[in-house]
Amino acid sequence: MMKERVILGKNVNYSTDCNETGLNNNILIAGASGVGKTMSFSEPRLLQTKYTSLIATVTKRRIVNKYTPMFKERRYDILDLNFVDPLKSNCGYDPLTYVNSCSDITFLARSIVKADPQKENTHADPYWDEAAISLLSAEISYILMTKSNPSFADVLELHDSIYFVESGGGINTSLDRMFESLERKEPNCFAVSCWRSFATLPIKTASCVFGTLNTMMDTIFSPEIRKLMRLEKTIDFEKIASKKTILFVTTSAVNPALHSFVNIFYAQAFKQLFEYAELQEDGMLPIPVHVLCDDFATGGRILNFPEYISIFREKQISVTLLLQSESQLEQMYGSNNATTIINNCDTYVYLGGMDLKTAQNVSLRLNTPLEDVLYMPIGREVIFRRGQRPIVTQRYDIQKDKLYQAVTKEYEKSIMKER
Repeated sequence: MMKERVILGKNVNYSTDCNETGLNNNILIAGASGVGKTMSFSEPRLLQTKYTSLIATVTKRRIVNKYTPMFKERRYDILDLNFVDPLKSNCGYDPLTYVNSCSDITFLARSIVKADPQKENTHADPYWDEAAISLLSAEISYILMTKSNPSFADVLELHDSIYFVESGGGINTSLDRMFESLERKEPNCFAVSCWRSFATLPIKTASCVFGTLNTMMDTIFSPEIRKLMRLEKTIDFEKIASKKTILFVTTSAVNPALHSFVNIFYAQAFKQLFEYAELQEDGMLPIPVHVLCDDFATGGRILNFPEYISIFREKQISVTLLLQSESQLEQMYGSNNATTIINNCDTYVYLGGMDLKTAQNVSLRLNTPLEDVLYMPIGREVIFRRGQRPIVTQRYDIQKDKLYQAVTKEYEKSIMKER
């Protein structure tokens, strides 16, 4: 396979061939809002992607419209998943598409219940989350067992229909007859087992469990998102790993609920890619897949991400994580998991900012006074690569890139024609 290079700064670029560099291709980029992470790293990455598949999170539709013609010329399959305006997508995303086992059901349910980023640092009793996961697992299992062409939208409709009343020491629910009918056919199935755990709870406990789940479902699954699940063409992660593909994932910079859903998407994406790699003789994806995660630490947590990132390299998966500070990452994933994520990025680029903890850590890595880091001039950056001395340089000036100039010129022409 032809080799690609990644641009990290002025006159600084590296091969993405892990066998050549001995490093993984995971990159962490930390810099305050407005320092130019998109133009200095995201767009150069798009320009340099020619042979591998790329999943790119964007918050500006301009990026999608600008680079789509370039990827068409490079004979890429182009997927446009627009979470902000689903009807403008050319493909849909239905979480239920990728569920093939009881463990998949639990994984999806856990991804949804744990999507709230505040839960990482809370000391609340984990019982309520675990009970909510069991209830959602029952709902998902029931739909899979009773619908011919199931969608997660069906799960949401089932959930919306639930009501219950107190009966003796337990509860009666609107779904009792449905699950009783299923139990007569499949008495030991996963759906019945999970439902039985919920249906035997006292009314107050059941109300709390249902409330825990209901809050997350209402927050994450807007009417627009439900429409996205009904689109006929859905994303096939195996195809992304088998044929050159660019998947644009459009999200909102100001909608936290949407971030949570996007991270549920990424949790499934990483899981599916990893499992597909496991099916190959060499344990690697046929085509490397790089995931460009803009505003990585502003939404919900990606389930199991600290565990996945440590084994990405051997599967030919890699990520670029753009975030504002190490503190932001720690707030989202917790101290230990944040450290794991940072340690599994063999490349770290620091662009400056006001976060004291990040500056202190960079100061230690550089062996330089803290004030030199805190007062680093705008436009300056520090590049750390495992096994190499740090490089202090200027950010990459994409405006001088000839390919960028050509792509921009064509984009501006297309805008003029539309007017």
